[in-house]
Formats: sequence, structure tokens, C-alpha cells
Amino acid sequence: MFDRLQKPFLTVETGEAYQPIRLTYDVFNKEKLLEILEGIHCIKKNTTPHSWTWEWKDECDEQHFESITAFRKDPNKILRLGTLTQNGNNLYINLPSFKRACLAVSFFHKTMDPKIACVQSADFINKVCGLDEKLPHGFTELFKEDELQRILNQRVEDYNKIKEKCEHAQTAEEAFNVLSEYTLSESKKPLPFAERYEFDVKNMQDPEIIFLSFYIFLRSRELVAIRRWFGESGYSLADAADETVEEVFGGVGIDIIE
Repeated sequence: MFDRLQKPFLTVETGEAYQPIRLTYDVFNKEKLLEILEGIHCIKKNTTPHSWTWEWKDECDEQHFESITAFRKDPNKILRLGTLTQNGNNLYINLPSFKRACLAVSFFHKTMDPKIACVQSADFINKVCGLDEKLPHGFTELFKEDELQRILNQRVEDYNKIKEKCEHAQTAEEAFNVLSEYTLSESKKPLPFAERYEFDVKNMQDPEIIFLSFYIFLRSRELVAIRRWFGESGYSLADAADETVEEVFGGVGIDIIE
């Protein structure tokens, strides 16, 4: 443990913890999607077919990373924020950090009509990595579809059971106790290595709420990963959720990554 405390975890250029995350979009009109991507100046076409690079310039030049005080953008060296790949009826955006995923979901919602391509899910890992840690090569090795879907289905099934118990509770107090016990129990469970988040696409008419929920979900898991890296084994999702909500609603000008 002492050795770990002496070693920082791996971060990306803009300072956030390195936590690979993959956004999946449902594509409803491939031709229109290609037209849109070709018209966005911060999206550069790669030599590989159906592949692009998202760069920190032009339309997304004002994206902020306030947590970085020493970082200065080099106009002669454009920073790559992530990569995009279109495969069949899906568009994948691969990013190296949770913050970039939060920025990407908001940015691409504004630049791509949801009727052409709409965000569907996010796959990510619940850990930070050591500087000398050997990592799987590529997102395919990180994320196993069957396991991700199994964990997601279990979470939805557990939630529906608790929802039913609350609906059949005799009093509001009884329903509150059921929900509190469930929340406490869930917060103490170990997080899986990889996990999937599904967006509530049916309510995309209020995207800011959707994006805020996504941020709170990711930020809580990021905090758990970082605190446990530094030895706080008892730090739970409940602690992280309380801290995140306080950051969001209890202050002004809060950055995603402190």
C-alpha cells in the first residue's frame, strides 16, 4: 500500500484520471451522419475507413478543463480528445477520461440531430491505472458485451423489484425505509471492473437533465476509484454521490474534475 501511495495514477494530458470510456450511438441515417461529420472542423478524417479524430480546436475550442492550471494549449500541436468509428448502424466515440465523455455527449448532441444519430450507452471501467500498469490494447479487449449486458440487466431487475416494493408499501415511511436499505446495500457492493450506462433517450427533449444524470453517475464512480487507489477502502458510492451532489448544487463554477 505504501508503494501505491507514492505513485500517482495515470492521467491524460488535460489532467483527468485515465479511465477509458466508449460512447455508442444509434445511427438512423448514415449518409446524413457523414455529411455532418465532414462539416465539423474539429473532426478530422483518418486514413482508416469510417474513422475520425475529435480534436480540441475550432467548434470545441472553448471546452474547459479548469482543473488544469499548468496546462497550456500549443497552437502547433493539436490535442486529440477522442476518436470516432462508424460501424453498421452504430457510431462509437472512444475517449480516455470520464470528463471528456461528459463533454462529448453534450457537444455532439448540439452538432448532430438526434434523429440522425442518438447516444445510446456508455461502457467504462471502474478503476484508475498505475503509470507502469499493462493495459489491454483497444476497447474490444476491455469491454465484453455479454458481461456488460448481464450487469446492466441485473441492475435494472433489482431496481424494478425495489420499485414494486415501494409502490406496495403501506406508508410513505415504509417505502422510504425500503429505498434507504436498498441504497445502503448497493453502495457497499464492490463495483464491477467494467460497466454500462444506458441513456434515457425517450426523454431527450430535456437533454440537460440527461447530461447531468450522466455526469453524477460517472463522477461518483470516478471518486470511488480515486479514493480507493489512495487506500480509502471504506469510501462508498453513497459517499461519492453525496460529495458529487454537493459539488453540483452546493457551489458555483464547479469543474467536473477538481
